Amino acid sequence: MTTTETDWSKSTPSTAEEWLTRAAEVSALLAVDAVSRDREAKTPHAEVQLLKDSGLVTLLGPSAHGGGGQDWPTAYRVVREISKADGSIGQLLGYHYLWFWAARLVGTPEQITAVEELATTNRLFFGGAVNPRDTDVTITDEGDTIVYNGRKSFSTGSKVSDLTVLEGVLAGTDKHIFAIVPSTIEGLTFHDDWDNIGQRLTESGSVSIDNVRVDWASAAGYVDKEFTPKVYNTLNVPTIQLVFVNFYLGIARGALETARTYTVEKTRSWLHGGYERAVDEPYVLDVYGDLTSKLWAVEALADQVAQEGLAIHQNPDAVTARERGEHEVRVAAVKARATEVALEITSGVFEVTGARSTAAGEGLDRFWRNVRTHTLHDPVAYKRREVGVFVLRDEIPEPTWYS
Repeated sequence: MTTTETDWSKSTPSTAEEWLTRAAEVSALLAVDAVSRDREAKTPHAEVQLLKDSGLVTLLGPSAHGGGGQDWPTAYRVVREISKADGSIGQLLGYHYLWFWAARLVGTPEQITAVEELATTNRLFFGGAVNPRDTDVTITDEGDTIVYNGRKSFSTGSKVSDLTVLEGVLAGTDKHIFAIVPSTIEGLTFHDDWDNIGQRLTESGSVSIDNVRVDWASAAGYVDKEFTPKVYNTLNVPTIQLVFVNFYLGIARGALETARTYTVEKTRSWLHGGYERAVDEPYVLDVYGDLTSKLWAVEALADQVAQEGLAIHQNPDAVTARERGEHEVRVAAVKARATEVALEITSGVFEVTGARSTAAGEGLDRFWRNVRTHTLHDPVAYKRREVGVFVLRDEIPEPTWYS
């Protein structure tokens, strides 16, 4: 992977289409050695630097500070494009976008301005030590400061991040407090224990949080130690779930395009089928037509749901609980479809590439391993249930860490 042939410093994209073109350039670079990088599973410092050099990390940042000034529908499509080449890097970028946006979700106007200027100007990369399945990190109040202590079993982005989002509960209360800290802050220790079958470059290992001190002024959304909740605060879940949707779809497209190239160039027709070329085999044509049609349909739904969410992001103070709930149901629906289609495509392509495509050097298995690993994040059955409850009982989901 090299950027020597691309000098991105000469121009900064100014439109959504230009940013998508930039993402395609980055994706092409990532694809060159994606198979070997997946095998080696090394910390992706160079890959994250590529995201910085290309400016993609600033996509949602204010244009006044050198950012792209783009919206979430564009960000989702960028994640999809990057994931086509490397699902791990697509996930890292998608999570970065969410944590970059975290200040807008829960911060005060002053905090939002400060965080976005700092991160955009310096092209900083975000990670997050926020895992709802673990026991909450404990926060103690020490006057002008708060102190975080605990451990999280997952911390995506960890060692490649410049900034880390912490979350915990203030001791003796039910108050959750988010804070953004430098990833090198004293007391934050990232562990090398991410060793899963897929998404191997996401640096999603555990993190210890030992006496990490933060000024109360940096407690997101808190003024005089009090938080004023808004419906918009809960948009973190549908937003990150749409990130999931789009890197699942990107991985699926990557699998389909990689398989297509293999079929055209390498797959041999069945010796008893009566056809000289694999691309003329009726069953091969049928499978590619079936899988492509399904992918196109879910991509279209994902783009539509993203546009529906855009109105909420553009009017954060006006969103109602009902609007938020109806959007979450739509997100749940596309999450369910994207999960199933991505799993079907990433395993189904082997039916039309042949036995030799299972060679380790082809790396075609990485697409399935990546999708299978992350789609277990939360049970898709509960997403379908959200849709069913809404359709049959006209009930919207209660905001949780997963809905």
